[in-house]
Amino acid sequence: MNPLQDYLRYIVTLAAVLDPFLAVPIFLSVTSPADPAGRLRLARAVTVTVFAVLGGAALFGEPLLRWLGTGLPAFQVGGGLVLLLMALAMLNAQPGALRQTPAEAQELRSGEWSGVVPLAVPLLAGPGAIGTTIIASQKGGVAHGLVLVVCIALVCGLLWWMLRIADAIAPKMGTTGLNIATRLLGLLLAAIAIQTMAEGLRQLFPGLA
Repeated sequence: MNPLQDYLRYIVTLAAVLDPFLAVPIFLSVTSPADPAGRLRLARAVTVTVFAVLGGAALFGEPLLRWLGTGLPAFQVGGGLVLLLMALAMLNAQPGALRQTPAEAQELRSGEWSGVVPLAVPLLAGPGAIGTTIIASQKGGVAHGLVLVVCIALVCGLLWWMLRIADAIAPKMGTTGLNIATRLLGLLLAAIAIQTMAEGLRQLFPGLA
């Protein structure tokens, strides 16, 4: 693929991994309908946190892998497996344990957390999103990393917009509509995950090509 296709693929993958449709009902469950200003503040805080985490992964992911002595092919296989597990959970319209454990979900419902944690991290900017970003960051230098940050900003803009109008989206789409959207993104993510794993396996085992 040419560079433009690579960046478009990253944007689509990241949007599928973040899955704003899955975040909408969870976001509404931890915000008060009577406090629209507080809901907007939380949407902004969640979006900024996601951007900061993923932007850091884009800029510092490659040096971190080099320091750990981990090769890109191995990381592609491991990251692809994480994405595939997330995709399988999305096909069932569930967050999945990789995004949120039952204990974390209970803490969020009980109000023991602010909503930024664990909504921003690890529910949105979790292992799948971070792994996807680190894999994408391996193909270039500083300029490439900055372009990835722009891509992250575009996806985070979409996330912020959906959280901002979550109270309007949820009634119109309903639980079934949100679940259908999540399942479609899960199907797309499953295909991307398998492709990522295949690329890593071909490099690890050239005889498979």
